[in-house]
Amino acid sequence: MAMHSKIYQTAKQNYKAGLWSKERLRSLVDVWKLSAAEYKEITGETYEPRDD
Repeated sequence: MAMHSKIYQTAKQNYKAGLWSKERLRSLVDVWKLSAAEYKEITGETYEPRDD
C-alpha cells in the first residue's frame, strides 16, 4: 500500500465531490503538500508544472 500525504484523502474527497478544482490540486503540488503522483491518482492526468 502506497503512503500518501496528510492531505491526500481530503483532496481526493473534495475533488470527487466537485468542491476542489484541478487548479486547487495543482497549487497543492506547487507548495509540496500533494505529490505529482497523488495528483495523477486523483485526477487521472499527469501534473505539468506551469511556466509562470
